[in-house]
Amino acid sequence: MLTDAGPCAQLLLVVSLAAVAAVLSNRLTARLRVPAPALFLAVAAVAAAALPSLVAPPERIVERIVTVALLCILFDGGMHIGWRRFRGAAAPIVVVGVAGTFLTTGAVAALAHFAFGFSWYVALLLGTAIAPTDPAVVFSVLGRRELPGRSSTILEGESGANDPVGIALLVSLLAAGSLSGGALAQVAGEFLLQMGVGAALGVVGGRALLWFMRRVSLPSEGLYPLRTLACVLVLYGATTLAHGSGFLAVFVAGIVLGDERAPFKREVERFHSALASLAEIVAFVVLGLTVDLGHLTQTNVWVPGVVLGVSLAVVIRPVLVGLCLLPARLQRNEQAFVLFAGLKGAVPILLGSMLLAANIPGAQRLYGIVIIVVAFSVLVQGSLVPTVARALHLPMRIVEPQPWSLGVRLAEEPEGVLRLTVGAGSNADGQTVDDVADVATDSGDAAEIWVNMLVRDHALVSVRGDTRLKAGDEILVSADERWHPHLKDLFRAYGRS
Repeated sequence: MLTDAGPCAQLLLVVSLAAVAAVLSNRLTARLRVPAPALFLAVAAVAAAALPSLVAPPERIVERIVTVALLCILFDGGMHIGWRRFRGAAAPIVVVGVAGTFLTTGAVAALAHFAFGFSWYVALLLGTAIAPTDPAVVFSVLGRRELPGRSSTILEGESGANDPVGIALLVSLLAAGSLSGGALAQVAGEFLLQMGVGAALGVVGGRALLWFMRRVSLPSEGLYPLRTLACVLVLYGATTLAHGSGFLAVFVAGIVLGDERAPFKREVERFHSALASLAEIVAFVVLGLTVDLGHLTQTNVWVPGVVLGVSLAVVIRPVLVGLCLLPARLQRNEQAFVLFAGLKGAVPILLGSMLLAANIPGAQRLYGIVIIVVAFSVLVQGSLVPTVARALHLPMRIVEPQPWSLGVRLAEEPEGVLRLTVGAGSNADGQTVDDVADVATDSGDAAEIWVNMLVRDHALVSVRGDTRLKAGDEILVSADERWHPHLKDLFRAYGRS
């Protein structure tokens, strides 16, 4: 029974050491100012080239692994955005996510056709693979950075929304097999079906999951996050079988759940945040194993890749996606940042692997071009994101993790309890507790709002009516539900005009 214990232990040792190194690599990438996904991808590609025994998994296995990883990342990203943030930027997110993806696809296809001689069908496949921004890279770069206004919400929302769009479009194009009139009508019909069914089932699935979380108790708190994960996978499978976009459904379900309260919600959020981080590592390592470094050095691969990557960053995205952002009325520096920080990553590589699996003529060359575009985007653009934010005078703030918690467990959901953080520059910043209560209730029922707990500089602070709040203070408030929206607005960062 234990005859293979030695080889098994050796394998576990190697894999676990690699996992520890991958987790710790975030400290290294922070010093080097290189996004962590770039390091995972590069290390895996170099390891595959240096170790002949390290064989890349088959394309279908890679596709399935990255699909599951992307589901974890999209659901966590949706919960991080939440309905309240999404609602304030829904129009630009949808316009950029859909119209921006189509315009980018068309521009890349035209450049690939006229500059490098690809047929229109193959050029369109290449443009579709390259067009989406990537939630894994965007969330990784912005994960601990907080930006003012709607810019970060639009950027995160776009990266989650345009992936289902790009995937659905590529699947439809591959199914059509050509660019004839009938094929284009088929592509349009299939695309609209996937988006419509995916969005609808995402809303329905998110509400059903919320009901399930609130109404059905489990014997152990450790089961709650696992139930959520299982339901996310069920939602993806059911939506896909219904000919909808399972990726869009999962992302929308995450948005629906984001701001809602449920038993063990904080534990569920922490679990999915950790799972998304693990999924990012797994996705880029697995994709890195598929990269043939020797193939990337060929002139007909790296030259088109560099030209397309530079064109996307400097011309195509700033012009075409910039047009889509005009109705959003962002400040010029915010708009410039959103246009610069649309990074490529695992999703374009996943779409490139789908071209390999579909046996498209010249698929290996197309895959290499996608890798070069992604490498340029992650290494060059991703590394420059903090520098560009400073140059544009955007107050990008590092959000430090808080490893210690203080609180109580209750058998029933408390009524009217709200946890808030005083945002820098918010209307609550510098005001007294009584002033905040007066403003939140329009001086009508200030006695209905009181602060139960205040934490400042890692210590509890005694609270009185004349206690003055400061940026970074964390408070626990008891208030009637009708005052919650007003309180959240008062405490939101950069709330002052």
